Amino acid sequence: MSKPLKEIADDLKRSPKKVQLIYAFNGSGKTRLSGAFKASVEAENNAEGYDEAKASVLSGKHIIYYNAFTEDLFYWDNDLSTDEQRKLNIHPNAFTQWVLEDQGQDQNIIEHFQRLTGSKITPRFAEDFSAISFALEQGDDDHLENLKISKGEESNLIWSVFYSLLEQVIAERNIPEVNDRSTDAFDNLKYVFVDDPVSSLDENHLIQLAVDLASLIKSSDFTGGQGLKFIITTHNPLFYNVLYNELGLKKGNKKEGCYLLERSEDGRFSLNVKYGDANKCFSYHLYLKQVLEQATENDQVERYHFMLLRNLYEKTSSFLGYPEWGALLDTVPGDKQAYLNRIIQFTSHSSLSSETVAEPTPQEKQMVKLLLDNLIDNYSYWQQEEPQDG
Repeated sequence: MSKPLKEIADDLKRSPKKVQLIYAFNGSGKTRLSGAFKASVEAENNAEGYDEAKASVLSGKHIIYYNAFTEDLFYWDNDLSTDEQRKLNIHPNAFTQWVLEDQGQDQNIIEHFQRLTGSKITPRFAEDFSAISFALEQGDDDHLENLKISKGEESNLIWSVFYSLLEQVIAERNIPEVNDRSTDAFDNLKYVFVDDPVSSLDENHLIQLAVDLASLIKSSDFTGGQGLKFIITTHNPLFYNVLYNELGLKKGNKKEGCYLLERSEDGRFSLNVKYGDANKCFSYHLYLKQVLEQATENDQVERYHFMLLRNLYEKTSSFLGYPEWGALLDTVPGDKQAYLNRIIQFTSHSSLSSETVAEPTPQEKQMVKLLLDNLIDNYSYWQQEEPQDG
């Protein structure tokens, strides 16, 4: 049964589960759900006499979250005039103020960043923690200064800041006697919402991040059903599967904390309980096929559908033993290279910028249907596999 997103958020908030793991395809409302959940928590606080002044600092918060808006706290100054003093600026906020200024976690952040990236690049924080520059020491006193790091490295750095905060939160909350804690900043905290911290990571770094996060969650005390509650959303099946296994969600009744978030055509949402990992319970390839069919039938093809189409081709080629997914285009009438180039253009990193790639033209939307029909008509396993429930 579909519902407004607010009601989905309310259902998650009422759950007694320590962990709720949610899979959602791109465009299904993951980031909006994190915002709706935050709004639901704040509305509850207001009903209890919420102190807005106190809420401006961490001690007044009932929720901390990581999502696309967390990454927006960090923005580049590329020093376009001299191209020398590149730095990653930090918008003033209670989150980074606590981690960097109050708790001096900068060294831990550096260590987390270098471990996640497998890199010797060193983040260097400004004295007032308003910006970060990056250097690479190469030995023999030779080093590179003011580097512009990759998007994946940037995501790892921002995650490392959040992870350091979460480490501190759990360490303090695991001290049972409130008076024995070194700070009361997290005594009111109830929820941790993590939305897709892996969008720019390769598989190795993604797995490491998932294992680290799962380990931290498992260490968080939840005796008698009392303690921090974690809601994690992702569009990445590998990230989902690692968390699913690392957190032991397949054991006993813990499996009821796994969901698939879906958006209906009427703009409402459903959150369906799923059993098993993403490979079993989501019938991932069949769901991609369904989403693409709906988009083409209703003339609602958007840029992200090209990413889903490529993902579907990759999964199909892997299943059938083709070395490259582009080989499946041999059966499409027309210019194979033109199709390949268009898909790559829409699914490359540069296509994430709305200024770089325009919305699909009517001809490009029709191409999605043509290439989807190619898979359905020429690769027969689609007609043979059925969704599995567990």
